[in-house]
This record gives sequence, C-alpha cells and structure tokens, in this order.
Amino acid sequence: MIVDLPAATETRVAERGAVDADTFAREVAGHYAPIVLRGQVADWPAVAAEKAGKRALAGYVAGFAGSKPLEVMIGAPEIAGRFFYNDDMSGFNFQRQKVPLQALIGELLRLAESETANPPAIYADAATAADHLPGWAAANRLDLPTTGAMPRVWIGNAMRVATHYDASTNLAAVVAGRRRFTLFPPEQVANLYVGPLDRTLAGPPVSMVDPDEPDLERYPRFVEALKHAQVADLGPGDALLIPAIWWHHVRAFDTFNVLVNYWWDYDTAASPFVAMVHAMMSVRDLPLAEKRAWRAWFDHLVFDEGAAGAGAHLPEEVRGVLGAASPGRTERIRAYLLGSLSRRK
Repeated sequence: MIVDLPAATETRVAERGAVDADTFAREVAGHYAPIVLRGQVADWPAVAAEKAGKRALAGYVAGFAGSKPLEVMIGAPEIAGRFFYNDDMSGFNFQRQKVPLQALIGELLRLAESETANPPAIYADAATAADHLPGWAAANRLDLPTTGAMPRVWIGNAMRVATHYDASTNLAAVVAGRRRFTLFPPEQVANLYVGPLDRTLAGPPVSMVDPDEPDLERYPRFVEALKHAQVADLGPGDALLIPAIWWHHVRAFDTFNVLVNYWWDYDTAASPFVAMVHAMMSVRDLPLAEKRAWRAWFDHLVFDEGAAGAGAHLPEEVRGVLGAASPGRTERIRAYLLGSLSRRK
C-alpha cells in the first residue's frame, strides 16, 4: 500500500525569519523542536554565487579545493537517488570513492548541463570545511552560537538520505538547490522500523521505511508515525534547526545541490547510544520482573529530573560515581566500567 506523503502529512515545521545571535540563544536553541530560519544565510557569498547560475556556483565552490579528496557515494541510475541497503541487505546500493573536489564539481556540472534524464546519484557527505574546503568558514560565516561546531559541506545532485537521527543538535543551511526535510519526533522510533544498529549506511541507524513511497503492508505502524511528521521545504539561504535525536529524511531535488551543516555536542563524556546497546546486552533479556526492578534503578539514577542529586544524602567524599558531574567522576566511572567489562563470570 503506497501513500503520498505530502497529502498524508499536513503539519509544517514552524518558521521565523533570520535571527541574530542573542535571539537564537534565547528563543531558538533552547527549544526541543525543529524550526526553519528563512533567509538565515542569504547574505553568504556562496548563496550569491548560486543566484548567478550553476557555472558561477561551481567555480566558487571549486575555488576552495584543498589537498584532501572527499568521500563520495555513487549510486547507479536504478536507485533513483535513494542511498540505501541492497535488496538482501548484504551490503549497500552504492559505492564509495575518494574524489578531489574539483573533479566532483566538474562531473556534477557536466551531468547538470547535459540534462541526462536518469543520471547516477552522486553525493559527498559531511566534508569538513577545514580539511576539504579551507577558507570556506571565513568566507561564509555563521554568526550564531553553535558552541564551536565546524561547518561540514554536502554536495551532490538529486538524491534521498534515509530517515535517520543525529546524536547532536544540527543546524542545516541550504546554499544551492531545493531540499525537503521530513521530521519525526524521537518517540516515534518504534513506528519507524529501525534497521541494523551495527551495520549502517553512514553512522547512525536508519528507518527501513521509504517515506516517499511507504509500504504500509510491510510497515503498518508507519501510519502512526505519519500523524506526527513535520515537513520543511528549504531553498537557498534558508536554514533548519534539528534537535538531537529527532529523525529526519532529506530529499534534494535539483541537479546541483550544496548544503552546509553544523553539529554541536554537549559534554556528556560518553555516548548514550553505546550505553543503550550495553543495556540491550545486560538488561533486555532478563525475566520481566527483574527488568521492571532495573527500570526503577534507571528511572531513579538516570531518567528522573532529580537524578543528578541521587547521592545528596551521602557525605560528599564518599559519593563516588553518585557524585556531581566532574572530570574526576568521569574518570572514576570509566575505570569502573572498564574493570567490569574486562571481568568474566
């Protein structure tokens, strides 16, 4: 059963105009919801080059070429731009190659100008500007507080990125082309039919459902996910803030697309995802009564709003791993975990 996503999803991501740094910190960054910032980077020289046409944009981007080649994903015309697993999930439906920036730009421009009806899908993802496009960050400044996040550049033709989440807050700014983001809140994870956790396309796990053409007979719970989906259509100069752990599917429509994103991290000292996988090994398969008992521990020490003060009834010098966050506590926990994992029963 195939549904048309735009018809099934009427909720649009909230929008506002461009904001300054103070407004962003005060009214945008602290809210755990996606928001479109129209025209946030409209004054970038890169966006001005886009307005002058594909050749002007190609020349501008290629002018930042550094010595390090980019990792480029290349998919045959048959994948219709959807980078994903192959049919039996033994691998992927694309190949990876190391390609110099100028060669990548030249091939994208050639395909765009030849107006090939069904070209191969070409996509360079998350190229760090400092390594691959030195000088980009200084020329195209993001005057927002993103806690030191480095710009990463995404370049390609028409393609689709499978629904996934980022562990960090993400600000995505469109330089060239049109993009559609379809977002799902974190609590829809069970309705998105997550793929393998330890064999992924590019880092985080992805949803097995194609939101453009969802197979609702195979993935019936996706109907519920659609009820909570939000859609954002972005053009050159627009930006989208995606909170950490929000799922998002990305579709680029044009023959030459450029996006710059910024991920910024919180100092958590360890990965919540890794902690979850460890809990799958140690907790998930216990008898139900014991799982419920351990849930009380997790709620008390991890998820409760007052969890940070769970050791407040103890003298500070003996709180150990129950103490307040600090580099010393982090090292104590790390040593405890390493010792526990190295021991066998």
